[in-house]
Amino acid sequence: MYPIDTITGSLVDLRDFRLDDVTDALAIVGDDRVTRWLSYDSRDHDQAAVMIEGAIQRAQSEPRNEYYLAITDKQDQMIGFGRLGLGGVKAAKLGYAIHADHWGHGFATDAARTLITYGFTVLDLHRISAAMDPENAGSIAVVKRLGMQYEGHLRDHVHTNGTWRDSLLYSILAHEWLTALADA
Repeated sequence: MYPIDTITGSLVDLRDFRLDDVTDALAIVGDDRVTRWLSYDSRDHDQAAVMIEGAIQRAQSEPRNEYYLAITDKQDQMIGFGRLGLGGVKAAKLGYAIHADHWGHGFATDAARTLITYGFTVLDLHRISAAMDPENAGSIAVVKRLGMQYEGHLRDHVHTNGTWRDSLLYSILAHEWLTALADA
């Protein structure tokens, strides 16, 4: 399944990473405002390059077990990244990050909605979950807006920025998503 065609959302598109995405990726993963909410510390240019190269390499795996994609605006400018990490039986973990200068415009919601739809309609998943920092009000609002259900509080779930951090776990099942799509 490599490479995938562009996955089109209302506000954003998702596509496989390219080597020329390193500078745009660094603007996201090198920004403490963004990485505060991620499961890793801010990265420098070399680390961002390794991240992009790794994503490109993993995208070529058969079977593909990860859809780690660039989130772009409609002019193909990378403004974030999203991920469906496949694991378990027909399950995936959802993750996303948007450049801080683009927060508050619906890009994360549209990217997550697009990834969830792709997961359930193309990848035939049964369950998609997302874990986030309990203080990340923006991301919590995104998953609630998309109909994900709160499942629990994971203690000391992530070690980042020199400390352990809890996570809140949310999920949605295929039949819930597809019913909501049909009703929309």
